[in-house]
Amino acid sequence: MLIYTIDMFGTAIFAISGVLLAGRLKMDPFGVTVLASVTAIGGGTIRDMALGATPVFWINDTNYLLVIFITCILTMLIIRRPRRLPWYVLPVSDAIGLAVFVGIGVEKALNYNADPMVAVIMGVITGCGGGIIRDVLAREVPMVLRSEVYATACILGGIVHTSALEFNVQSSTAMLLGVTATLIIRLAAIRWHLSLPTFALNK
Repeated sequence: MLIYTIDMFGTAIFAISGVLLAGRLKMDPFGVTVLASVTAIGGGTIRDMALGATPVFWINDTNYLLVIFITCILTMLIIRRPRRLPWYVLPVSDAIGLAVFVGIGVEKALNYNADPMVAVIMGVITGCGGGIIRDVLAREVPMVLRSEVYATACILGGIVHTSALEFNVQSSTAMLLGVTATLIIRLAAIRWHLSLPTFALNK
């Protein structure tokens, strides 16, 4: 129940990031809803389709859609000036949602008898896929393709999760370890502005 609650929290936070981007691009309410939805559930949808998990999770549980719609309405009504929020609120909340999304993605892939490497990839897709779709629709370079430590945190968290299972750690404990690892790495990247070296060709 705790994981489910945090999952819903992550869905709302990811939806907010979609709404804020839509607001900067001056989209209409339909565009806002589309951008919020693909951000919140896009990664999990791609994961379920890749794993052959039918129907897709949000079709089985429409609470995800309800959370997205409510989040869109409240964000458009309340957060008119996001700069008034403390700078760390959204990044930290996003990190929590990201970590849980990765853990859920890895666990679901393993439940479908996926190879550990595939499970890690499914975790990354769950955590980052929605943001990639959002940025592509907004004609921006996806954040996971830049130097910021984002997808890397997901990969390392997924490796911790699957490695713990190899040492016969209980499934729930392994998931908690993976989620914690992803969260710590992402928070460290936010706090100390950690980034990966970039690849650039000389002109």
